[in-house]
Amino acid sequence: MLTLSRPGRLLLCAGSAVALSLFAVAAQATDWKKAKEVTVVTTESKFTPNKLTLRRGIPYRLHVDNRGKEMHEFNAADLFKAAKINNPAVLNADKTELVLHPGETKDLYLIPRQAGHFKLVCPDHDWAGMTGEITVE
Repeated sequence: MLTLSRPGRLLLCAGSAVALSLFAVAAQATDWKKAKEVTVVTTESKFTPNKLTLRRGIPYRLHVDNRGKEMHEFNAADLFKAAKINNPAVLNADKTELVLHPGETKDLYLIPRQAGHFKLVCPDHDWAGMTGEITVE
């Protein structure tokens, strides 16, 4: 039978309390209905807006609306890799972009986890200036 000294018992109790607190925080479910909406419209050769600012740890509903006559991609591969994605099935197979046909809209639910500057691009139309930047603070 193992007997711990008083300091050992206190350390064990403190460690257990920290572990339980971390478990409780991790177990909290995100209320995606309260996600902050950010809308981006795609048309021929541009994103509107083409510069977005998000905050780390905040849930967002990224609403992308293709009002153009061509298919467009909303590619933010590095951001998507560094975020918690609630509905990854809306992304392409590589999980790097939203693909939108003319007239189509898609919502991506995400929580940015890493601060930084992330490239936004439509790979088929970047040559025409269809690029942007997403900043996570």
